[in-house]
Amino acid sequence: MKRFLLALCCVLGASAMAAPAHATAHRKASHAPSAQPARLSTRDSDAETRLIEIYRLVGRAETHRALERAEALVNDHPNFQLAQLVYGDLLSAQTRPVRVVGDVPDTAARSGAQILAELREESRLRIRALRERPPAGTIPAQFLQLAPRNKHAIAIDTSRARLYLFENTPNGLKLLADYYTSLGKSGIEKSAEGDLRTPLGVYFITSNLDPKSLKDFYGAGALPINYPNPYDARRGKTGGGIWLHGTPAAQFSRAPKATDGCVVLANPDLQRIIGTVEVRTTPVVIAENLQWVAPHANQPDRHGFAQALGAWRSAKSSGSIARVLGFYTPDFSGNGKTLAEWTPTLRSELSKVHGRDIELKDLSYLRWTDSADTMVVTFGEVAAGARTGPVKRQYWVRQGSDWKIFFEGVIG
Repeated sequence: MKRFLLALCCVLGASAMAAPAHATAHRKASHAPSAQPARLSTRDSDAETRLIEIYRLVGRAETHRALERAEALVNDHPNFQLAQLVYGDLLSAQTRPVRVVGDVPDTAARSGAQILAELREESRLRIRALRERPPAGTIPAQFLQLAPRNKHAIAIDTSRARLYLFENTPNGLKLLADYYTSLGKSGIEKSAEGDLRTPLGVYFITSNLDPKSLKDFYGAGALPINYPNPYDARRGKTGGGIWLHGTPAAQFSRAPKATDGCVVLANPDLQRIIGTVEVRTTPVVIAENLQWVAPHANQPDRHGFAQALGAWRSAKSSGSIARVLGFYTPDFSGNGKTLAEWTPTLRSELSKVHGRDIELKDLSYLRWTDSADTMVVTFGEVAAGARTGPVKRQYWVRQGSDWKIFFEGVIG
């Protein structure tokens, strides 16, 4: 059994059992998730929580209890391949030394080399994400401000194969749960149809597909997102059909890189997400590495952009088309229309306002920075004296010291 423990440590990495103090200090300094012991809680899927507890029992050399827990886990989830692998190793360790995680006969190891490698990588990622917890009280840097209508939010860290589910409370974002995910076979940064990559950016859930209308391949259901978004389209990215969806009934989870670009979760995890989030208003941030920051750290960025948005609102309230057009990029697109084709729409909106002040309600700011600094802003535009107005979404890009609008549309 000692050999099995050493094999487990070797495959999962030493940090799976203990994290050096200097590594913890480095992670805190860089605002990356801090290394903390994996805590069992309802935030994690039940099956994964039980698997991690088995690892902990093995680490404490409580082999009998570990074997009992593993047997119960595979009985409850017979399609959980990683749990089956660990259970098999624990059984083998009762009668012979176990050299590596997934210690099967050489002939089976050769024929199933890829599957074994994928299961070991899944195990490593689960352990890493559960140990490197986001520092308490922090949020992903992209969430500058969410309106009350954004009741939930999702952030995905592709380097950790992890999806984080948040509730937007009166006191700010609260982490509800986080789950293991499977991503594109060719990795991330989708740019073209069929490239088998998962996109990176700020997206929104567009619909909730009835599982009865889907093949078993998609499991408990599917939540499509709006890839390509306006920023993707501006850069010529193509493709579509990117969903958050489940797994076939015979498969509890998929390998870390096993999809055509979708984000895939175990069915119990997806069911919780489907039962929690809202269509059209739930943002989905997909990043290579999430940067976790204290909410107050976002205030300078939020304030700087709020000034630009306030200047646009003031220009629109003035009724001057010339002032308003100064906030739009030459390559602006509004639902497929160029700036010249969109200008009559702006003129029509100005004529309806009649120079009245415009109020922007339920403001939401989501920032995305890669080769350019962009902002996705959603708000209700209500003229003074009116009770309601259109809900709009704009995409802004920083050009030098100025912010400019490159997309605008009505979403409600």
